[in-house]
Amino acid sequence: MSKKIAVVCGSFHKSEVERMLAHSTDEARSLGLTVGEVVWVPGSMEVPRALNRLLANHDGAVCLGIIEKGETQHGLAMGQAVIKTILELQLKHNKPIGLGIIGPGAEPHHIEPRLEPHARAAMGACADL
Repeated sequence: MSKKIAVVCGSFHKSEVERMLAHSTDEARSLGLTVGEVVWVPGSMEVPRALNRLLANHDGAVCLGIIEKGETQHGLAMGQAVIKTILELQLKHNKPIGLGIIGPGAEPHHIEPRLEPHARAAMGACADL
């Protein structure tokens, strides 16, 4: 039976994340995984709440988004909090969560070359566990 994987997408960089979603969906097919529900949230801060809800009905989840480098430390602090919470959710639910969030601290020239590899690696993280 195929594992059903949820995907949570941050919509702040929607066009880039849509491309990441396409790559992760393609990777799911190649790994024999089924993409279940896809949920769009405003930004990375909203990802953990969506993951917590989705993991009740899925075998794992992937989160996709981008946290750019800003002029202050806000993005770094936010990114650390989000990633820490995602790790806690993996342990709470005992299910894999593929981290496909580029950053924190991503500069514009970092984003394009990371879209596909981050999206595919995030889905791949759900295949082996």
